[in-house]
Amino acid sequence: MTKLILTPEHLPIHSIADEDEVEAERLTPAWLRQRFSSPPIWTPESSNEELMAGERVFRPASVLIPIVTRENGLTLLLTERAAHLQHHAGQISFPGGRFELADGSATETALRETEEEVGLPRSHIDILGALPDYKTGTGYQVSPIVSLVKPPFETITDPGEVASVFEVPLAFLMNARHHQRRIFQMPDGSGSRMFYAMPYQDRFIWGATAGMLRNLFHFLRA
Repeated sequence: MTKLILTPEHLPIHSIADEDEVEAERLTPAWLRQRFSSPPIWTPESSNEELMAGERVFRPASVLIPIVTRENGLTLLLTERAAHLQHHAGQISFPGGRFELADGSATETALRETEEEVGLPRSHIDILGALPDYKTGTGYQVSPIVSLVKPPFETITDPGEVASVFEVPLAFLMNARHHQRRIFQMPDGSGSRMFYAMPYQDRFIWGATAGMLRNLFHFLRA
């Protein structure tokens, strides 16, 4: 498949999302546990990525959405993918990967891949629940597993998969003023596609990662 975007950060900003931010009182471990234990009725956001994948069969995968319980507020742990990878090289992502039959469940895939990629032991991870599956343009059906992560912990990255690990304040990501909509033109002339981007300092969060964060945003606001 032809790569559609090489430098997404250089594409123009079409618009900024205009929803209210997630209230601060909702960004606490206790509130998150309650929300996932009694989820509301809500509607996930549609994605252009599934359209770009065409008629292919989607392969199952999982990611962990690791919300770290820092004393000064919740943060989200993210990874920068290694530059040599075939898919999504150098992009910002959640730890995760393909489902393997030995895993037995999407949650187990997320836990295994997280430990392999960033060395985060499952003893520090408290699973809250899952968001709806997200289909990517590269043909994966990703199960986002949301968790709380208890510090202190040390990350040990697998250089074959991950270039670096960093954290972003959850309040920043759950504020729609930081959700940019950007546009690119399909190389086959079939029109334009929109994607979300959430730049933070020198990190450019976009694509599937931003799409799953938008669903977390809607879920917490509902």
